[in-house]
Amino acid sequence: MANGVVYLGALNGKVYALNATTGATEWTFTTGQAVTSSPAVANGIVYIGSDDHNVYALNASTGARVWNATTGNDVDSSPAIANGILYIGSFDGNLYAFKP
Repeated sequence: MANGVVYLGALNGKVYALNATTGATEWTFTTGQAVTSSPAVANGIVYIGSDDHNVYALNASTGARVWNATTGNDVDSSPAIANGILYIGSFDGNLYAFKP
């Protein structure tokens, strides 16, 4: 949760932004497969992995895709951000580091 908005992924392949007070959907973003990764939010960007082998960076206010990167397999791990670097693991056995 950040700035009164709860961000979560779902097995239907969507990422949801929900108003924490009312529960109303603020936006959705559709990936190609299930989203079991928990998101990380930093500097107005939501980072999340998907079983479509991608890591997504989404605008936290609008849900618009800022960028995505493809890995070699499902991305079910939750991203971590430290010192301006995004770290996330994939079922391809690799840990990825992105400088957003």
